[in-house]
Amino acid sequence: MFAVTAARIDAGDPLAGLEIGERREPPAPDGWVPVQVRAASLNHHDVWTLRGVGISADRLPIVLGCDAAGTDPDGNEVIVHSVIGDPDAGDGDETLDPRRSLLSERYDGTFAERVSVPRRNLVPKPPALSFAEAACLPTAYLTAYKMLFASSGARPGATVLVQGAGGGVATALVVLGRAVGYRMWVTSRSEAKRERAVALGADQAFPAGARLPERVDVVMESVGRATWAHSVRSVRPGGRIVICGATSGDASPAELTRIFFTQLSVVGSTMGSRDQLARLARFCEYSGARPLIDRTLPLAEARDGFAAMIADDLFGKVVFEA
Repeated sequence: MFAVTAARIDAGDPLAGLEIGERREPPAPDGWVPVQVRAASLNHHDVWTLRGVGISADRLPIVLGCDAAGTDPDGNEVIVHSVIGDPDAGDGDETLDPRRSLLSERYDGTFAERVSVPRRNLVPKPPALSFAEAACLPTAYLTAYKMLFASSGARPGATVLVQGAGGGVATALVVLGRAVGYRMWVTSRSEAKRERAVALGADQAFPAGARLPERVDVVMESVGRATWAHSVRSVRPGGRIVICGATSGDASPAELTRIFFTQLSVVGSTMGSRDQLARLARFCEYSGARPLIDRTLPLAEARDGFAAMIADDLFGKVVFEA
C-alpha cells in the first residue's frame, strides 16, 4: 500500500528520514479492523517522531500519522480515535492508561491507504462534516475540546488566553471557545497570524509577551519555556493554566512563588477519550463549528506539508487526502 513512513531519525533535518511510496501492509492484530483512509491530518507529533522524540530507532520504519477519517469494512463513514489504550486501566479513561500510546508510536499510523485500529476506536463521522474536516478532530481539536470543557473549569463568559496563535491546537481553541461564548484572546510573534486569529473569531490578539488589558481566567499553554513567565503573570489570582505541550522546551524557572501566592491551578491535559471524540464530532455537527484547514494535499505530496510545518508557515491544519 502507499504510505508515508518515518524510516530514519534525524534531529537536525527531520525531512531526511521521511520516505513516501509503497510499503508492505502488515496483518491486523486480533480484534482490529482496517479503515480505508479518505483523509488524514498532520500534527507536530509527526515531526517530533522524525526528530526522534518519543520514539526509538528500533521501532522504525513506521507509518506516520495519528488522525484519519474514512470507511470501515462495512462501508460506514468513521473517524479514527488515535489513542491506543485500555479504559479499564485508566479508571474509565484510556488517556490515563500508563501503557497508552498513539498511532504511529507502537503501531503504524494513518498516512497510508489503510490503517488498522481496535474496533472500539472507531467513531461515527457526522454526515455534516467532510472527510477532511473530520480528519482534523482526533488530535488537535480533541486536545482543545478537553482543555476547554474538561480541564479549564471556565464558566460561561470567561476570558481565555491562548499562547501562540496559528498552530492546530491554538486555532482549535479559538474555533471551539468562540462557539460557546468564551472571550478568546491570543498571542503571537507574527502580526499576520494575530490578524488571522481575529478574523477567525478571537476577540483580541497581542504580541508575544505583551502586557494585557486585564488578567484572564484561564491560560491555554502549549509553548512552554518561551511563554511560561507571561502565562503565570497573565492569569488572575485563583485562575488556571492548562498545559498540553511545551514546543519551546520545559519552563525554567517554574515561578513557584507566584503560583502559590496567587493560588493558581496548573493542570496537565493530554488528548481525549474515545467518548470525548464522539461528543466533539456531535458538537461540530450541531454548533456549526468547523476545523480550520490551512491546505489540503495529496498523500504523495506529504513532504510539502511537513516542510510547511517545520518552517512554521501554517495557520490551521494540513490535510492529506489518500
